[in-house]
Amino acid sequence: MIRHFRLSLAVFAAALAIEGLWLLADGSRPFLRSQETVDLDFPRGTSTQKIAATLESSGVIRSRITFLALFYLGGRQTLMAGEYSFEHPASTLDVLRKLERGEIAYKVLVIPEGFNRFDIADAVAAAGFSSREEFLRVSENHSWIADLDPHTQNLEGYLFPDTYHFPRKTGPEQIARAMVDRFRAVLSELKVPASPQPLRDVVTLASLVEEETAMPEERPRIAAVYRNRLQRGILLQCDPTVIYAALLENRFDGVIRQSNLNSASPYNTYVHRGLPPGPISNPGRASLLAALRPEPTDYLYFVASPQGGHTFSRTLSEHNQAVSLYRRSLKQ
Repeated sequence: MIRHFRLSLAVFAAALAIEGLWLLADGSRPFLRSQETVDLDFPRGTSTQKIAATLESSGVIRSRITFLALFYLGGRQTLMAGEYSFEHPASTLDVLRKLERGEIAYKVLVIPEGFNRFDIADAVAAAGFSSREEFLRVSENHSWIADLDPHTQNLEGYLFPDTYHFPRKTGPEQIARAMVDRFRAVLSELKVPASPQPLRDVVTLASLVEEETAMPEERPRIAAVYRNRLQRGILLQCDPTVIYAALLENRFDGVIRQSNLNSASPYNTYVHRGLPPGPISNPGRASLLAALRPEPTDYLYFVASPQGGHTFSRTLSEHNQAVSLYRRSLKQ
């Protein structure tokens, strides 16, 4: 009797081992019925059985039975909700691990330094997160930055340029919030010293610097030029502010015209002294640092150089000579 029981137990154990080996072998075989990417969304609360059935019917796995057996026999606890992308043949075990780890599908959103909020809205729309209009509405929620800039009317200047990775169904509010949070993090890293100068002025100056040059070594020098002109009460005469004013009025066609230079817009620094009312773009770390720590110099002017970058001058006479040289180079 005991011998018979032991034999039966051995047979049962062998059967379990064979079944386990079969499950492991079946679960390890790559499978994806379609040659195209399969995108699936599993909302929070979706049952494991429902996930398995969806994976099978979508052609991601061969058998939901194998999937469920591997899930339960492996002592696994949970599968993560979210949107997943299955791009090439993977085994049932691979799919199971992907869901356990929550390797959801992300979209990349690249925001270059110097993008204004209208540019960012275009980028967000192009990436398929929301419409341009939706993001622009969100970018007017100045309450998110009111503790740092109580006078701002929108988030211009505080949507930090960076490369972001968002789940595919991320909304415009989450995107804008992430950019503001990134700005705060960078500001903290820069260790901004206590100063009577409002942060708004720092960010506004940084946005002018960002628009004027892409050369890192020039940024502190350009910040110094504008600081020196501000201290002497000289018009900044910053072309990017004229362009921004025209954009706000929907009157910019790609060329700065005399009508733009004569505009009464408060952003027109050819007409109004001092900084414009607020940032004209969203500056990066280097431009923020330049605005905080301008180069110690007495330059008051700069113009594009035939060799690239800019030529800096201390007097109007020197500046006019540099302008003439640049204009001659354009005719050659």
